[in-house]
Amino acid sequence: PMESLMYLIPSFIAWALAQIIKIIINMITGREVSLKVALGSGGMPSSHSATVCRLATSIGIREGIMSPSFSIAVIFAFVVMYDAMGVRRETGNQGKIINEMISIFNDMGRDLPAEKKFKELVGHSPLQVLCGAILGTAIGAAYCYLF
Repeated sequence: PMESLMYLIPSFIAWALAQIIKIIINMITGREVSLKVALGSGGMPSSHSATVCRLATSIGIREGIMSPSFSIAVIFAFVVMYDAMGVRRETGNQGKIINEMISIFNDMGRDLPAEKKFKELVGHSPLQVLCGAILGTAIGAAYCYLF
């Protein structure tokens, strides 16, 4: 039971640290600082990538890179990161275009019913995924060698 916490808690820490870094980056760039940034998806670095790479790194160090668990964790990490750069990023791009179209139609006097704007920050750029992966890998290695 305690062994599973050695994987779970540091993975949560990697996610939380990535979210904190997003807040700091948004403060530096002058964007809004809100709960949406802290709990939302998208942005720099990818907390999804940090979490899954932290998990894969820890499993690789503790159980070995030839273990079935490590293979599963690596495949899981690639699926999550690919999805963040692909489907989720496209969803955000589509949301941005739809929001612009609604605004244009409303400016033309055609009142389109839109209760709220579509999410635009859903996925990640390759750089955001890479930075999240580096962060997660570093946290995974540091945690394993320190504890």
